[in-house]
Amino acid sequence: MQINCLGRRLAVAAIAASFALPTAAFSQLLPPPGKPATPRAAAPSPRAASCHNGASFDRFLADVKSQAVAAGVSQRTIAEASPYLVYDQGIVNRDRGQRVFGQLFTEFAGRMAATYRMQNGQQHIKTYAAAFARAEKEYGVPPAVIAAFWGLESDFGANMGNLPTLKSLVSLAYDCRRSEMFVNETIAALKVIDRGDLHPAEMIGSWAGELGQTQFLPTHYVNYAVDYDGDGRRDLLGSGPDVIGSTANYIANGLKWRRGEPWLEEIRVPQNLPWEQTDLSVQQPRSKWAQLGVTYPDGRPLPNDNLAASVLLPMGRTGPAFMAYPNFAAYTEWNNSLIYSTTAGYLASRIAGAAPMRRPSQPVTQLPFNELKELQQLLVRAGYNVGKVDGVLGQQSRSAVKAMQIKYGLPADSWPTAELLARLRGATAQAQPQATVR
Repeated sequence: MQINCLGRRLAVAAIAASFALPTAAFSQLLPPPGKPATPRAAAPSPRAASCHNGASFDRFLADVKSQAVAAGVSQRTIAEASPYLVYDQGIVNRDRGQRVFGQLFTEFAGRMAATYRMQNGQQHIKTYAAAFARAEKEYGVPPAVIAAFWGLESDFGANMGNLPTLKSLVSLAYDCRRSEMFVNETIAALKVIDRGDLHPAEMIGSWAGELGQTQFLPTHYVNYAVDYDGDGRRDLLGSGPDVIGSTANYIANGLKWRRGEPWLEEIRVPQNLPWEQTDLSVQQPRSKWAQLGVTYPDGRPLPNDNLAASVLLPMGRTGPAFMAYPNFAAYTEWNNSLIYSTTAGYLASRIAGAAPMRRPSQPVTQLPFNELKELQQLLVRAGYNVGKVDGVLGQQSRSAVKAMQIKYGLPADSWPTAELLARLRGATAQAQPQATVR
């Protein structure tokens, strides 16, 4: 959920939302998991990690084991897990070498929220009707919301990753990039074993350590997994009811889902909408949006009520438009990539019975990768924080684009255009000192 893993390459398009994805969120793009291999020791890091005061991996691992015992993990579990707690430089290399991809929302959603996945979600809701009904009663999370994450994360258990979880976690813990986080995740994984939910050999998942059919980090497994099939274990790899109840628990209590409220609906926006207000940070009552001319796609008026909502334009004012409600925050917390979270919310709405979104009347123009990267560099020179200058439109870049659009009097829909790039180039050229003529 929070660290991303991309298997086969997603086609690189010039622009989209950020994809520094955690989880095996797109694990259905990975090859099917193979049979778990017997763990074998991998070569330790050639150099002792600097963030551990020069300690070797073995010394570091001994300290992690001591921390786990102090946190209540039994010596029996430590011994059982030890053959799997080995260092793999390849895992660290994958983490450091993550490529960042960009893609148009309509392209990504067209594939990931395809009709077959919607139908599979609806079928799973029928197959596990009792578990879904129980989860909605206990946690207030609609079946379609759970099913959408289930489908996106693993295609309902078909692709959960194929790497030993303990090896991934402890390798990333020894690396200095996110050491503290993965030490905690390693200890949490040992707790999962200690309470009898999984055996170390069963713990196979993504390279970044997520587990199960909705790709829980071990800390989430410990805190939110529930036994819904009554067998005394919380099995998120093989039990559909456990997956449903645990995912509902996490969404409700971890992501603060608001019972009985919507999450994302497609809308139609007028051409004279105050574009600077189209941002997830701007919430207004639906009655206010209705006064501004926002309707449902078929022209029906929005409810004249005070339910807070934001207008979300993932591809600018000429692309699809959505009304995002407070519950949409659960999606951006699950995965902070705007393209993923919007797709997940859209897929849930489709599983719940919504019509397919309207396609833009004309193709949405997107800047090529190199021009978007240049735009980010110019925004940085202008004093804006765009995050990483990587040619991908993340949330910080979108905010900087909006601010500059407002400055230049352009429609402030957060979508970078050739006109904005030309303005920034011109401003930069004017700011350059002129050469002295002799």
